[in-house]
Amino acid sequence: MLSSIQCNPVLKRFYERLKAQGKIPEVALVACMRKKIVVLNTMVKNQEPWREKVA
Repeated sequence: MLSSIQCNPVLKRFYERLKAQGKIPEVALVACMRKKIVVLNTMVKNQEPWREKVA
């Protein structure tokens, strides 16, 4: 997840927004993990590639 936050602009913005709201880094990291799992499960279910605008 740490590399995803560095390389993926969608997850990076999400992580930074959570930290700006006062969340501790560990909580923000777990929220990003959950978001990525939900997006990946949806992608597999619908057999779709990654689309930045959907995430």
